[in-house]
Amino acid sequence: MSVSLPANSSTELRRGTLGVGFIIFFVISAASPLSVIAGGFPIGIMLGNGAGTPALLIATLLVLLAFSVGYTTMARYVTNAGGFYAFCSRGLGGTAGGAAGVLAMFAYNILQVGLYGMFGGVVAGTMSAVFGIDQPWWVYSLLAMVSIAVLGYRKIDLSAKLLSFVVIAEYLAILVLDLAIIHSGGDSGVNFDSFEPRNIGSGTPSIGLLFCFAAFIGFEATTIYGEEAKDPKRTIPIATYASVLLIGVFYTLSVWAIVVGVGSDKIVPTLQALQDPTTLLYGLSDHYVGPQLTQVIRVLFMVSIYAGLLAFHNAAARYFFAIARDGLLPRQLGTTHRVHQSPHMGSALQSLIAAVVVMIFAAMGADPILQLFAWFSSLATLCVILLMAMTSAAVLMYFRRQPELRLGWLRRCLLPGFAMLALLGVLSVAVLHFDVLTGASRGLSYTLCAVIPAALLGGALLARRLRRKHPQRFDALGSHKL
Repeated sequence: MSVSLPANSSTELRRGTLGVGFIIFFVISAASPLSVIAGGFPIGIMLGNGAGTPALLIATLLVLLAFSVGYTTMARYVTNAGGFYAFCSRGLGGTAGGAAGVLAMFAYNILQVGLYGMFGGVVAGTMSAVFGIDQPWWVYSLLAMVSIAVLGYRKIDLSAKLLSFVVIAEYLAILVLDLAIIHSGGDSGVNFDSFEPRNIGSGTPSIGLLFCFAAFIGFEATTIYGEEAKDPKRTIPIATYASVLLIGVFYTLSVWAIVVGVGSDKIVPTLQALQDPTTLLYGLSDHYVGPQLTQVIRVLFMVSIYAGLLAFHNAAARYFFAIARDGLLPRQLGTTHRVHQSPHMGSALQSLIAAVVVMIFAAMGADPILQLFAWFSSLATLCVILLMAMTSAAVLMYFRRQPELRLGWLRRCLLPGFAMLALLGVLSVAVLHFDVLTGASRGLSYTLCAVIPAALLGGALLARRLRRKHPQRFDALGSHKL
């Protein structure tokens, strides 16, 4: 029995819309560079290995570049808005693909909802301190949600144009501060103490490594825009490598400049002495440039979180769309708007989920940053690391079954295998130290972790149900491509 689709819907995304530049802007926005530099790394430096954090960033960059080799190679043969879901379906089979799809859908939704907590908390604090306007954090979260819903419903290039201005402004502001610190010589002269073994191994490097991996979350989203890209077989690999290199080099330079600015032997004590470690960047900006740049960074901090909200909203909506189009979710979610060719139903559902969760946390009187954001973003980080490991395994199996492609051993086997083992190692460390990432009790932290196997099981059951009812559709999971 066929199911009729709404009159204003289709099942195709808007083709040939996004070039390399716009996809890079989406990905970098998802990584929220300014919010990571200002909000994430000060805590990571304090809890991790202190001045040695830049060296861990380079190690993280190398692992993610190794992952990207297999990832982009397979993207030449699997062009699908489902990203991880499509790759796992074609490489590991439909059941594993269904599991990966639901996990990815869950991960990007909770990450986006968590960001609403950070956005509301940061904006409420800024409005109170600067303008004397006192409103609950959730008011600002809901206002952002309305505008995100409108942008997600409309054409993708509208969101891309908005994000491009935001990303450029973020990078310029932080680079001005980086150059000012380096030009002045910092606290005790420009040095490379961050890369000395004594600093790399100081403190707790494993926790520092987790913060480094969490900072890159979002770079992997290039493939979900494959169906909307211009010449996706060329655009997606270029965008992926460019994104991970831009993010990695920018983070390494900026964190190193922060260490130089404060002093390698003073960075941890300075952070520990601050009531709020995330204000470190403001102090550095005041000292090395002036209050004018600090005010710009304060505003861009809020805008950076908003850009991340928009980028992850688009990612979550496309996972709803791709999975539903293949039959794992109701077909209405797998439709696109006939005019805008956006996954409008997935976008609307994502906004509804975000509104419900935000209001629940508001009714509970929960802290928007220390609870809503910390819990959800940390859990999403675990999900994405596991998804990358599964995708590396999918790359290995996919090319093993297709020897006629005659790809080099490095691209089809060695680097994907190395990435899979490295990511599984990082995942193990992340689970062991998950209470540090969330700031919650050990019991609550492991309860949150238990949601991951539940999501995997739910996805596998959906795939098995499709296999019983529509075996041909099950065999074709993740194969919808250009």
